[in-house]
Amino acid sequence: MKTIAFKTLGCRLNQYETDALASTFQNNDYKLVDFDTEADIYVINSCTVTHQSDHKSRHFISQANRRNKDSVLVVTGCMANNAKEELENRDEINYVLENDNKSALFSLVEAHFKGELKHPSQLDKDLFAYGATEKGFHTRSMIKIQDGCDNFCTFCIIPSVRGRAKSRSFEAILDNVRSVVDNGAKEVVITGVNIGRYEFEHYKFDDLIEAILNLDGDFRLRISSLEPDGFGDKFLGLLSHPKMTPHLHLCLQSGSDEVLLRMRRMYNIKTFKNTVEKVRTIRPDFNFTTDIIIGFPDESETAFTDSCDMIKDMEFGHVHAFKYSIRKGTRAERMENQVPEKVKTERSEVLRGIAEESKLKYRSQFIGQTQRVLVETINGNTAKGYGEHYIPVQFEAEDLKENTFYNVSIKAIVEEKDGLLLGELI
Repeated sequence: MKTIAFKTLGCRLNQYETDALASTFQNNDYKLVDFDTEADIYVINSCTVTHQSDHKSRHFISQANRRNKDSVLVVTGCMANNAKEELENRDEINYVLENDNKSALFSLVEAHFKGELKHPSQLDKDLFAYGATEKGFHTRSMIKIQDGCDNFCTFCIIPSVRGRAKSRSFEAILDNVRSVVDNGAKEVVITGVNIGRYEFEHYKFDDLIEAILNLDGDFRLRISSLEPDGFGDKFLGLLSHPKMTPHLHLCLQSGSDEVLLRMRRMYNIKTFKNTVEKVRTIRPDFNFTTDIIIGFPDESETAFTDSCDMIKDMEFGHVHAFKYSIRKGTRAERMENQVPEKVKTERSEVLRGIAEESKLKYRSQFIGQTQRVLVETINGNTAKGYGEHYIPVQFEAEDLKENTFYNVSIKAIVEEKDGLLLGELI
C-alpha cells in the first residue's frame, strides 16, 4: 500500500480541495500519513497571496524532499500558477499542477506509477470534479460552489491564479450536500473564492442557500467567507433559519474609505457598518470575523487609526491581520508611497493587540450561555469542538463521541489559550 501526505496552505477552498483529494486516494487503497513522516507521495497545495505564503510553500517543498528523496513530489495550488516556471525548474519537484488541473491529481499519480507518464497539461480540466470529503482532514464538510473572481482588487492576484468567476451546477451542489449529510456530516461549510457572486442559470446565491437549508438531515450550515456586497434581503431573512450558524467571515481589508477606494473594493465603510447592524438586529450575538491588510500603499496614520477604530466599533470575534505584500502584476505594485516594512511591523503589533481585546470582549458574552458544540477531537474525557458561533469550546464528560452535537454551558474563557471557552455538558 502506497502512502501519501498532504500539506495545505491558505484558504478554505484549498482545504476543501485537499479534503476531497485525500478522500479519493484513501478510497483507492492509498494510506494517508502525516506530512512530517516518510511517504511515497507528497502533495503541497500551495498559497501565493503574500510573500510569506510563498516562503512557507518553498519551505515545505524542501522539507518533503529531505524526508524522502525518492518520493513523488507534486506542487499544486495558487503558487503553481503564479510561479510555474520557477517550480518546474526545481529538480526535486516531479509535477507542477495548476488549479484547473488539480482535481485530476489522482489520475496523474496513478499514471506515474503505471509508467504511463502524463504531462499535467494533458489532464482533464474541471474546477468542480472533486469527490465527497468523507475521509478528509476536517470534521466539517466543505462544499465548493464556485471558483475564481471578477473583482480585480488592486492588491489581489487571485483572478490571475484562480481565473474568472465560475459557478458550479445548482443540482450538483445539492447532490453533494445530500451525499455528505447521508455519510454523517453534521456541519456543512459553503466555500469558494467569491461565493456571494454565485449564479447558475436563474439561481442566485441566496436561492442556493435557501435550498440547502431546506434539505433533510440533522446538520447545520456555515458560510465561510462573504464580500460585504453579497447581501440581499432574502439572504438576511435566511439568517433566522434554525440550521444557519450565526457566524460570517465578512472581508473588510481597511477601515478607511480612501484606502478601500485605492484597493478597488466594491463597498464603503457606511455600507459595511449597515450590513453588520442589519444582521445584529436579527441576531445580536452574531459573530463577524474579518481580514485587515496593514500598510497598503499610501496608508496614512489616520487611515490606520480608522482600521483600529473599526475593529472596536464592530466588535469582531476574530481579525486575520496581515501586512501588505506586493504581488507582481497587480495594480498596487505600481502605486507610489509604499509603506516601509518597519512601519507595517509597528502598526501590525498595535492592531493585533486591539483585535485580541475585541475577540476576548466578544467571546466573554457567552459565559453563562449555552453553545451547541460539534466535537472534533477527544483526548480521554476531554472534548474540543466549535459552537454554532464558530468559537472553540472545551469540556469534559464520559462516553463522548466525535462528530456529535452536545449542548454545553459556558463557564469561563481562557485568555492564554486564544480565547478558548470552557464549559460543562448539559
